[in-house]
Amino acid sequence: MTEDDARAWMADRYDKEVTDRVASFVDMVMAENAVQNLVSPSSIASIWVRHVVDSAQLIDFAPASARSWTDVGTGGGFPGMIVALCWSGAVTMVEPRKLRAAFLQHCVDRLGIDNAAIIAGKIEAVRSPTDVITARAVASVEKLLHAAGGCATPNTRWILPRGRSPVDEVGGRLFHVEQSITDPASSIVTFDGVG
Repeated sequence: MTEDDARAWMADRYDKEVTDRVASFVDMVMAENAVQNLVSPSSIASIWVRHVVDSAQLIDFAPASARSWTDVGTGGGFPGMIVALCWSGAVTMVEPRKLRAAFLQHCVDRLGIDNAAIIAGKIEAVRSPTDVITARAVASVEKLLHAAGGCATPNTRWILPRGRSPVDEVGGRLFHVEQSITDPASSIVTFDGVG
């Protein structure tokens, strides 16, 4: 997938207002990346593929009934900010690094994202049931299940991009491994239930 393909993929799925807001967010990330390392500098040239579409594709794995989404370790806003910009439900982004959390809050305020909330802290301290939990490049699945367990219910859908890493043990749970549309060698693990 090229950058043009990624922009076209977004434009096919979302209206101009959404794609314009996503583009504004991408501009903010690129500007801020000079101040703090939000994404790998080597991924800037492919930001629409590696970060935008890689995040937006996760929405397809959410249950149709989902109304709340918690993104653990949001970092530079992926996938949390993209989900908040493209999805109508409530999105909570949990980011322990204060400078990154402040940047995310600035983006939410500047872009007027009224369905997003930022928590500057660790997921272990959050006790708020949610319909979807995502975490991109955060810990092993087992550690994440333990850390974010306070947000899970029996119906929570976990959507965990694992990149090219092998899928580790998921505690004996039934899980699905989906192929990422941005990189055929990358996987997305999905399963339901309590951590």
